[in-house]
Amino acid sequence: MSVVGIDLGFLNCYVAVARSGGIETIANEYSDRCTPACISLGSRTRAIGNAAKSQIVTNVRNTIHGFKKLHGRSFDDPIVQTERVRLPYELQKMPNGSAGIKVRYLEEDRPFAVEQVTGMLLAKLKETSENALKKPVADCVISIPSFFTDAERRSVMAAAQVAGLNCLRLMNETTAVALAYGIYKQDLPPLDEKPRNVVFIDMGHSAYQVSVCAFNKGKLKVLATTFDPYLGGRNFDEALVDYFCDEFKTKYKINVKENSRALLRLYQECEKLKKLMSANASDLPLNIECFMNDLDVSSKMNRAQFEQLCASLFARVEPPLKAVMEQANLQREDISSIEIVGGATRIPAVKEQITKFFLKDISTTLNADEAVARGCALQCAILSPAFKVREFSITDLVPYSITLRWKTSFEDGTGECEVFCKNHPAPFSKVITFHKKEPFDLEAFYTNLHEVPYPDPRIGSFTIQNVFPQSDGDSSKVKVKVRVNIHGIFSVASASVIEKQNVEGDHSDSPMETEATFKNENKDDVDKMQVDQEEGVHQKVHAEHTPEEEIDHTGAKTKTAPSEKQERLNQTIKKGKVKSVDLPIQSTLCRQLGQDLLNSYIENEGKMIMQDKLEKERNDAKNAVEEYVYDFRDRLGTVYEKFITPEDMSKLSSILEDTENWLYEEGEDQPKQVYVDKLQELKYGQPIQMRYMEHEERPKALNDLGKKIQLVMKVIEAYRNKDERYDHLDPAEMEKVEKYISDAMIWLNTKMNAQNKLSLTQEPVVKVSEIVAKSKELDNFCNPIIYKPKVEVAEDKTKANSEHNGPMDGQSGTETKPDATKDSTQHTKSSGEMEVD
Repeated sequence: MSVVGIDLGFLNCYVAVARSGGIETIANEYSDRCTPACISLGSRTRAIGNAAKSQIVTNVRNTIHGFKKLHGRSFDDPIVQTERVRLPYELQKMPNGSAGIKVRYLEEDRPFAVEQVTGMLLAKLKETSENALKKPVADCVISIPSFFTDAERRSVMAAAQVAGLNCLRLMNETTAVALAYGIYKQDLPPLDEKPRNVVFIDMGHSAYQVSVCAFNKGKLKVLATTFDPYLGGRNFDEALVDYFCDEFKTKYKINVKENSRALLRLYQECEKLKKLMSANASDLPLNIECFMNDLDVSSKMNRAQFEQLCASLFARVEPPLKAVMEQANLQREDISSIEIVGGATRIPAVKEQITKFFLKDISTTLNADEAVARGCALQCAILSPAFKVREFSITDLVPYSITLRWKTSFEDGTGECEVFCKNHPAPFSKVITFHKKEPFDLEAFYTNLHEVPYPDPRIGSFTIQNVFPQSDGDSSKVKVKVRVNIHGIFSVASASVIEKQNVEGDHSDSPMETEATFKNENKDDVDKMQVDQEEGVHQKVHAEHTPEEEIDHTGAKTKTAPSEKQERLNQTIKKGKVKSVDLPIQSTLCRQLGQDLLNSYIENEGKMIMQDKLEKERNDAKNAVEEYVYDFRDRLGTVYEKFITPEDMSKLSSILEDTENWLYEEGEDQPKQVYVDKLQELKYGQPIQMRYMEHEERPKALNDLGKKIQLVMKVIEAYRNKDERYDHLDPAEMEKVEKYISDAMIWLNTKMNAQNKLSLTQEPVVKVSEIVAKSKELDNFCNPIIYKPKVEVAEDKTKANSEHNGPMDGQSGTETKPDATKDSTQHTKSSGEMEVD
């Protein structure tokens, strides 16, 4: 089972895998651990990652990048409209109202949903990890910003399905960083001591996130998280671009923003300049050749100017830091360390702002680029049954408060209840009890829309079906379980009705309610809320952490002892007075991708992968012809020259030249089979190649055979001279060997003489393969006879073992006598289990 963690960034992606007992960030086919989040579509194929990034300027309209913020949003969303202005490619409204990307692919204009685009990127990252691990990859953990709403999270989950990945968890980026930081720490305080509080600050290319986490031994709890989704490295790039656009307008009289290709080049240069300014305080040049209208442009900037230019952006670093401390109810003294990750945290002014707020030095123990991917891989290893990982419990949180609303028979007509407050622990489940006589709707929405970077507060509506009055006409007691799951997605997980059972002679027993609770006259509101933390993998659940809340329509809460109440309810159910029946739930989620649509996306992705594969095979076949033409022509003038007649040389050169001209004319764009056939036609030069190879390899093969013949002849000579090493050999067999060697010598001499008479341009008399076969035949015939072991009957076995002269039983004569201890050890090992170091 594979363990893969994917950091799905706005600008770049990283993949980490678990192997060889550790976590490793893997490199792609360009030997680069960073894969750009970029897809370029062409007339025949797609380029993804590094190959696509090189086409950003050349294939402007069809190269997709910066699409992460489009997830789960409608085309009319203000964020989408803001992004649209920045993007060089065209956005289009999809049939379901979401934002799609219009590009030209396979010679036709095609709209792609953002799930398809991210699916393409994830499929590429999947391929990279499969190449590194040398096995199929399915399970993974994918990182997302902590501020993503339900709709955005579901959209990323759909993209993972398009790529053929099974996402075990969508992990908040700062939580992944916290896990990568904490799991290796050996000095964390024990569970019964005060936790160590660490602040994690992540400023990437497009967003800024801050979280504060409490660490104990084997435990991580996220206390609070804040963010600015619109502040990142690209904002600093934009400030530089705007500055240089204005300067070039005055200095060179050109409007850069009218030319998308020039603007993209300026963005690339400004990004490089920004990185250089982080390391140098002196004046740095900006030079771009043939920028616009064949003009070369140049300018310069230093760090002080840059900081002055971006002063308003640097001022936005502090508010989230202040907010996270307030939400976690911590003072500066409570913080033991500040860890920074993300590319934009390398800007000196950003570090300065953080240091100024916390009055502490910043720690950079984590890899700023790869920490998120490593954390995701660790989480995947924890969730995987195939890997043994140190016990580590992770408690994340709900970034926004969530409220449920339903219709009541009161005058105002609705009731509502905040089921999850801001920074509530997650994953988490709660059970709410309703008293209803008919099916009812629950509407989930974000309580404070101003806190959520999303225009629509709705999460979804859930219809609890098959609710009827009790047999005595009373309202039914309906228990509804709501959950924020491991991905941070809200859902109504289940609903059940508690039915009264009329047992004979038992009518005077205690009523169904097992505790004193507040009820309104119509029994038409929330009766109570029961809380129990979801028992996810490696989540520790304690009774004291699972209180029950009773909530009336005014919002007043009272806590009751859960264990006592649950015990009494269980006893009541056991006695047969009540029965629990599961109810069907119909869910309508905001911006949810339909299953049919998702299946069509998966099918299209499969077709595109197949198209890419076919195009690669076609190009490989074409390249094989081209390579053969150039390589053979080069060798004709050098190594093959002596092995070809002038007439053949002229004919072959003509064929090669014609093939080269064909490749760049009508052969430019042909099916794969045409190139395969063309390569077969070129095999006219194969005999020359064969003559050259035979000439090169023949001396070695002849030499090997000659040595073997000489070796056998020496043994025959020794046998004739009555050498005691060979006196045990059978005379009849030795006669056969002698005859065989005589024949072999005659064969060798005949072939060599015949070959020496031929010129290099003629076909060889004997091939290397024939000589090698003769050599093997000699070994097989002679060796069993001449190296037959000598059998001796020795009176003393020890003496025979230690003092034999000739080679016997495959042992060399120089071998020393093994001592008794070693010998007995060897016997023990061979008869018992094998020892493995």
